[in-house]
Amino acid sequence: MASSAPTSFDAALDAREAVSEAWFPPQAARLARLCHAMAERFARGGRLYAVAVGETGLTDTAHVEVEFVHPVIVGKRALPALGVSPQAVALLAGADDIVMSLGDDAGLVAATVALADRGCLVTHMGADGGGEWSFTPPTDDPLIRQEVIETTYHVLWELVHVFFEHRGLLEGNTASHAHDSGASSFLYPFLADQETDLDAVLRDVEHTVVAKARETQDLRRATLAGHGDGLRAAAAAMRSSLDAGGHILVTGNGGSATDSADFVADLRSPPPGRGWTPRPAIDLAATPAVITAISNDVGVEPVFSRQVIAHGRPGDVLVVISTSGGSRNVLHALDRARRDGLPTVAFLGYDGGKVVAEGLADHVIVTPSQNIPRIQEAQATAMHILRGLIEAPPSP
Repeated sequence: MASSAPTSFDAALDAREAVSEAWFPPQAARLARLCHAMAERFARGGRLYAVAVGETGLTDTAHVEVEFVHPVIVGKRALPALGVSPQAVALLAGADDIVMSLGDDAGLVAATVALADRGCLVTHMGADGGGEWSFTPPTDDPLIRQEVIETTYHVLWELVHVFFEHRGLLEGNTASHAHDSGASSFLYPFLADQETDLDAVLRDVEHTVVAKARETQDLRRATLAGHGDGLRAAAAAMRSSLDAGGHILVTGNGGSATDSADFVADLRSPPPGRGWTPRPAIDLAATPAVITAISNDVGVEPVFSRQVIAHGRPGDVLVVISTSGGSRNVLHALDRARRDGLPTVAFLGYDGGKVVAEGLADHVIVTPSQNIPRIQEAQATAMHILRGLIEAPPSP
C-alpha cells in the first residue's frame, strides 16, 4: 500500500532546516579551506573528477561537471571538471587533480581513497573516507542527504572563484592590484581584493557558506508557501496519469537537466524504506546523441519538442525545469505538449518568466529568486516532496 504524505509541508521543511543548521555552520571553515585547496590545484592545471555509482549518484556527477565547466557567474573562468566512473578515474587522475566522490558506496570510497597516494586531492561527499576532506551530512534520509550534498558542491564551485579574485593567495602567484568584485558581488560579499591576508579571506568565505545555506532554507519555505497548492495539484495530475498507465516525461537545460535526471531516477528507483512504487519516467535530456543530432540538423529550439512528439502518448505528463522560465526549447516543449493534450508541470525560478506570463503550463511551482544555485536547491526539495505526494492516496 502506498504511504501517506502530510497535508502540511512544515515537518519536511523543519527536518531540512535542522540538518542544514547542524551541518553548514560547523563545516563552513573546512569548506572554505577546501575551496582554497581546490583553487590551488586548478591554478596548477589540475582537473576535477566527480565520481559516483548508481543512477542517482550519476546525476550529481553530471551536475558537478556542468557547474564547474559552465559557471553561471558573469566573467568567471570555466574550470575543468568531468563526471566519470570509478574505473575511469583510476585511469585519468593525476597528481595535481581533484577527486570528488559522491555518495556512501563503500567500494567507491575505497577506490577514491587510494588516489590520495597518487597525489590527488580527494574529497568525499556523503561518506567518511578518512583524511581531511570527508563530509558526511548528519541524516539517514537519502533525499535530505542528497540536497545537503548538492548545496555543498554548489558553494564549492561558487566560492572557489574567490581565490582567483585573490590571486596572491594561490601558491606560485603574486599579488595584483585590489579590485571590486563588480557584477559578481551578489555571490561574493567582499568589496575588494585582499591579496595577502589568507585568514581574512577564509573567514569571509566561511561566513558566506553559512549565509548561502540559510538563503536556501528561506527559499524552500517561500517556494512551498507560495505554491503548495500547485504542488499538490501537480501530484494529483501525475498520480492520475500513472494510475491510468501513463508515463512522466521530464526535461531541462544544464543544471536543470541534471535535476530532471535526478527526478526521473527518484521516480524509477525510489529510495528504500518508504514503500513508494517505482514509476515509469523518461528523461528527455539524457541522450547527447539525440540532442546533438536535433541541434545540428534542425536547431536548438526543438530538441525537446521533437522528443515529446516521439515519446508522448495520450495520458502522459510533461515536467519541465527551468530557472529562468524563458528557455526557448522548454517553451517549445510545453507548446507541443499542450497541442498534443499532455498535462504539463513547470518548476521555475525568477518570476516564472514566459511560462507564467503566457500561461504555458497547467501547474507551476515558482521559486522566487534570481540566484540560480539557490533556485536549484529549493527546486530539488520541492521535487522530492512532489515525489512523496504522488504516492499519497487520494483525499476522501
